Amino acid sequence: MQIAAAERGTKEPRGWRVQVILGSLMALASISTDTYLPAMPTMAHELGAPRGATEWTVSGYLVGLSLGLLFWGPIGDRHGRRRPILLGLVLFAIGSAGCALAGSIWSLIGWRLVQALGASAGVGLSRAMVRDLYKGHRAAEVMSALITVLSIAPLIGPIIGGQILAAIGWRAIFWALVGIGFVTFAAFRTLPETLLPSERVAAGIGKAIYGYCTLLRNWRLLAYLGATGFFYVGIFAYIAGGPFALITYHHLPPTLFGFVFGIGMVGVMTSSTINMRLVGHRSSKQLLKIGATMALLSGLGAIAAAITGFGGLLGLAMPLTFYIAANGFVVANALTGAMKLAPSSAGSVSALAGAVQYGSGMFGSTLVGALADGTPRPMAAVMAVAAALSFLCVFLIKD
Repeated sequence: MQIAAAERGTKEPRGWRVQVILGSLMALASISTDTYLPAMPTMAHELGAPRGATEWTVSGYLVGLSLGLLFWGPIGDRHGRRRPILLGLVLFAIGSAGCALAGSIWSLIGWRLVQALGASAGVGLSRAMVRDLYKGHRAAEVMSALITVLSIAPLIGPIIGGQILAAIGWRAIFWALVGIGFVTFAAFRTLPETLLPSERVAAGIGKAIYGYCTLLRNWRLLAYLGATGFFYVGIFAYIAGGPFALITYHHLPPTLFGFVFGIGMVGVMTSSTINMRLVGHRSSKQLLKIGATMALLSGLGAIAAAITGFGGLLGLAMPLTFYIAANGFVVANALTGAMKLAPSSAGSVSALAGAVQYGSGMFGSTLVGALADGTPRPMAAVMAVAAALSFLCVFLIKD
């Protein structure tokens, strides 16, 4: 096996299969939502959801994801990565089945939370596995490669979801996620444990909470977390509000929504590839500045298009696409910078970073739902303000 060297203490496995499996675990967070984005207006109609309530299926998922990341992080540091991830994948499949059988929007929101609690094990601990296996700039390179793999899920997810919606119905989307959960479970079982027993932290939940508090006293770490957290406020403002802005307001057919959304994912793959090539020549902070600047300009473009209506559908879709594309620079470099500050607590830092990202995303999606007025303006305004705050955090990071 290609990563068997890890069991002997060598932390530089090679092989695309390992990275694809880790990337698939990371992708559970996005594919669980991106596949049903084209179906959100249909779901709202069939379940009789009030205006703004369907966006809360995203918020409920992010609540579970944030809490789960904080829970699974210290568990993974103490007991290893493998068993928690396998348990989480089972929980993910159960939650997905519950979503498929939901009879009301409120039941769907609840099952989305369960689904997220399961997905969070793979999302958080797969990042920590990168830290187990790779060191230095190599870790940043691999993280960028994984984000490229991760980008495939939101690239094809809405396209597949739109076709399933048209052919069978929205409930079939969640049954497909059940199948994805079991396939990922089978693939991950082929990998050995990556955290050696000598490297595990024998600490309970109480000490984990104390550890989180200790990490949060590091102002540089807070700046990195703020940069990615505020960025994710904008990301999930788009994810929650985009279907209604593009499908309902601008009358984009649901079957085409995935292609528009997918252009942004191609942008993420492109920026991740560029980042991967530059990471050995530029510092993580410099590359993070590029991403934050790109997001800020895109957010300003989105609010301008939403207010003036300039360019119609294309005028709004273009800045949204560039905002998403900035992800390739922001996330990998912010996470790498944060982990460098506390290498002995990689699992907890990864969990904390993920909780901040998705907790911030919960705030963004909830805010868009609460401010919903039938136009793209609330979504664009949240994105612009979030990008400005992310930009500020980056420039507060001290070398």
